[in-house]
Amino acid sequence: MTLRQLEILRAVIRCQTTIAAAQQLGMSQPAVSNAIRQMESQLGFPLFERLNNRLFPTDGAAIIYEESEPLFAMHSALEVRVQELREDKITRLRILSTPPLGHGVIPSVMVPFSRRHPRLQIYFDIRELDEVVRSVESGKTDIGFGLSLGAQPTLEMEALFRGVMVCALPPRHPLAGQESVSLQALQADRFIALDAHTTMGAAVRDAYQEAKLPMNFAVEVKYCNTACILAEAGMGAAIVDPFSATMPRRNLSIRPLDTAIPCTAWVFWSARRPLSEIASRFVKEVRLAVAAAMQPAPA
Repeated sequence: MTLRQLEILRAVIRCQTTIAAAQQLGMSQPAVSNAIRQMESQLGFPLFERLNNRLFPTDGAAIIYEESEPLFAMHSALEVRVQELREDKITRLRILSTPPLGHGVIPSVMVPFSRRHPRLQIYFDIRELDEVVRSVESGKTDIGFGLSLGAQPTLEMEALFRGVMVCALPPRHPLAGQESVSLQALQADRFIALDAHTTMGAAVRDAYQEAKLPMNFAVEVKYCNTACILAEAGMGAAIVDPFSATMPRRNLSIRPLDTAIPCTAWVFWSARRPLSEIASRFVKEVRLAVAAAMQPAPA
């Protein structure tokens, strides 16, 4: 059955006469009757029973009517969206981020940005890096944010920040008073490691391997934010990205490492289509917020 046939069937069921249905559809009454007969011929069963000059749907017609309801609801919603776009009533922006930026910088930008653009609808979620990349590549997401992302031929990428990973320590940790912390010193106490299957976890392991040092750990976690929470609780020290380490309300001592483990924050979008004007504005504000967040504290 075609969408038009379903539309005619639904109109006859609602109106109970072909005359009223024809008026609603802008068709002639014979055209509606012919359409019903054609549908019955195609389907091989009757669609209506006549009683007191009224048409009542058979069980088969009632099932088709009910099953087609979501289809017409989606079509109606699409028509509303198209009209809104035509009248410039609403704009949509879909954003995904990994946790380091998604738990701090992005929300701090999004709140005032949304207030200044009341006709903007934002979808925002925090996902793993691979999922963010796939969603942006497919076009489902307009902008992605993540750390330590390698070159991607399907994406346009811009570095928001180039820095290094840092050491997060409980405030009373023996290493908290040092100006910098060595990889070897971190092995003298309980160490919180990042999952080897994550980009940053692999980078930390590579640093230990290049230094020809073993990397032992008391606990292994997937996210830098989790490592910081455990460090706050006194589990031990961790090597994390600087965004997770400096989130508000962190009760941590942050120290530089004497070994530079690169950490770059990226914004990226599909190479198949340019950023929209509203997306470009959002990226600009995130860029400024990242620069402010990573500004060195005054001595």
